[in-house]
Amino acid sequence: MRVPAVRCAVQAISETIGQLPVHIHERVGGGGKERAPDHPAYGLVRDFANDWTSSSTFREEITRDALLFANGGFAFINRVEGRPLELQRLDPERMTVAADPRTSEPLYQYASSNSEKRTYRYQDILHIPSPSLSGRGLINDASEAIGTALVMEQYAARLFANGARPSGMLTIGKGGNAPDALTKAKAAWLAAHGGNKSGGTAVMPEGSSYTPLTLTSVDAQFLELRQFYISEIARVFRVPPVFLQDYGRATWGNAEAMGQQFLTYSLMPWIKRWEGELRLKLLTPDERKIFTIDFLVDDLLRADFDKRMEGYSKAIASRILNPNEARAAENRLPYAGGDAFENPHVTVGAP
Repeated sequence: MRVPAVRCAVQAISETIGQLPVHIHERVGGGGKERAPDHPAYGLVRDFANDWTSSSTFREEITRDALLFANGGFAFINRVEGRPLELQRLDPERMTVAADPRTSEPLYQYASSNSEKRTYRYQDILHIPSPSLSGRGLINDASEAIGTALVMEQYAARLFANGARPSGMLTIGKGGNAPDALTKAKAAWLAAHGGNKSGGTAVMPEGSSYTPLTLTSVDAQFLELRQFYISEIARVFRVPPVFLQDYGRATWGNAEAMGQQFLTYSLMPWIKRWEGELRLKLLTPDERKIFTIDFLVDDLLRADFDKRMEGYSKAIASRILNPNEARAAENRLPYAGGDAFENPHVTVGAP
C-alpha cells in the first residue's frame, strides 16, 4: 500500500463495493421483484452489519481484505435462534482455511489473541475469497511489479532530495584550487544561490564558470518506466488505468465508456462474489427460492441529466417504465395517475 498505484486500485474497488446499495428482494408473480424489508437479514446488508459498523464500511473492509490477503476476507455470522443478528469482521491473518477430509466442506480455524484456535462451520463464516490464481494473493502475484515500483519511488526520492544530485558544476579558474579558496568559493555560491536564495549575486574568483547538470536519457526514461508500472499494477487488479489517476488516454468522449468498463470487468466479478456469498450464507435453502440479494449499480451508470431524461422518455414511451418509476429513480415523489403504462407521445382521438 506504500505504492500509490496499488493503494488507488485497492481503494477504487473496495470503496465502490462499499458505497453500492444492497437490498433483499422477494420474487413476485410475473417475474418481478420487490424489496423485502421484513426479512431478518435486510438491515444487515442495507444499514448496519453490527452495532458499531455500518454495512457500507463492512463491505469495504472485507473487500479490501480480499484484495490484500491470500485467503481473502472473513466475517463471523452471529445467529440467534437461527436468525442472522450481526456480521463481525475477522482478521484474515489469523484465519486458516482447510477442507474436511470426509465431506470436502471448508473448515475455518481462527486463532484468537491468546493463541487458542476455534473452528467454525462454513455456514457461520462469510468468506469473500481472493481472485488470485496462484492461491497466494494478488499482492504476491504482483510482487515483482510492486517491488520495482517501490525501488523507483525510492530512487525518485533520492533524485529530487537535497544533495541527492548536484544541480550544477562550479569550475574554479587557475589560482583558485587551493583548499581554502575552494571552500570560500563554495560558501559564496551557496550564500547567493543555496536553498531558497536562488537569484542572488555570487562573487567568484576570476576565471570561474558554472555548468548546469541536466537529466540524462536514463533519468528521462525513468518517467516512462513509472508510467509502465502503473499499467502493470492496473493489469493485476483489472482496473482501467484512468481509475489509477492515469489520464494519458482519457478524453471527454470516452469517459463514460471507461466507467462502463470499470463496472463490467473490474467490479462485476466482485459484485457476483458478494451476491453469491450473501445468498448462500444469509438465506436458507427454502428462502433462496423466494428471496434474492442484489447490488444496485444504477448510480454507477447514471449519465448526465440530458441523457438520463432522454432514456427515461424512451423507457416510458416503450412502456418499460411508468412515470412514477422514473420519478422514483430520481428520488422524486410520485403523482396521481403516474402509475399507468402509457405512451405520452400518442394522442388518442375521441370515439
